[in-house]
Amino acid sequence: MFYSPLRYPGGKGKLTPLIELLIDMYGHKGGIYIEPFAGGAGVAMELLEKNIVSEIVINDLDKGIYSFWRAILEETDRFLEQVRIVPLTIEEWKKQRNICFENNKKYSFELGFATFYMNRTNRSGIIKAGAIGGAAQSGKWKLDARFNREGLMLRIEKIAKNKNKIHLYNKDIESLLKKYVPKYEDNAFIYFDPPYFNKGKQLYLNFFDYDDHIKIERFIDKMVNCDWIITYDDEPEIEKIYAKYCIKKIELNYSVATKRKANELVIFKSNSKVPGMRKLMSNNIMLI
Repeated sequence: MFYSPLRYPGGKGKLTPLIELLIDMYGHKGGIYIEPFAGGAGVAMELLEKNIVSEIVINDLDKGIYSFWRAILEETDRFLEQVRIVPLTIEEWKKQRNICFENNKKYSFELGFATFYMNRTNRSGIIKAGAIGGAAQSGKWKLDARFNREGLMLRIEKIAKNKNKIHLYNKDIESLLKKYVPKYEDNAFIYFDPPYFNKGKQLYLNFFDYDDHIKIERFIDKMVNCDWIITYDDEPEIEKIYAKYCIKKIELNYSVATKRKANELVIFKSNSKVPGMRKLMSNNIMLI
């Protein structure tokens, strides 16, 4: 079952059982769940919908992603109407793409909807990618292949019903951890899922370089006072940055360009924070 209206590269939805297990293990059921790099926020929406947590905090520095979440929370009916009537044509695709790339410096409903439109009509949901079916719409799949109007409207409606339980931010990671996360830390669990180290430039409008990834580790080490977990693409540079922590691996399905399986790094604060084998097996989770 899908909980987010956005498509995102990677199979992070499959991490929900692990995160749900950790929330229970660390004593945060009914607490607050935080995603500093929210993106599609699929895990957050599932945990909230299933009442595993009572509130969620989602943050994304990307103005388009932030605008999408803000638009569906603040202007739900208007957004739903646009989903219902927007043309699924290359002409409309070009118009929405232009908004994403030319009018992306501040919040607007239009930017939020354009980001959603690109996400649902581009290959693998990547804003920088081309349209599903190509400019000539001659491929096997067309623009409407991932734009199920009724299903997407239902997802948006469910999220909007929980809007009083959703706290949305558009901050850089340092500001978020320093100024905003402390408000929630008493009973919080944070899931850090930074942009991919290896393919970030290809996948995101806001991507990080090596120094940015080093800073993330330093901010987490110095500023975070509650339970957390971090996931990354499996790269030697990331293992080096997080060498003092406990690093495991989990296999996920990826859908970037071609479907494939690959390992994802799962970083725990210490060995004592890793669930025992019995708990992992009973939840069908395999950590390497």
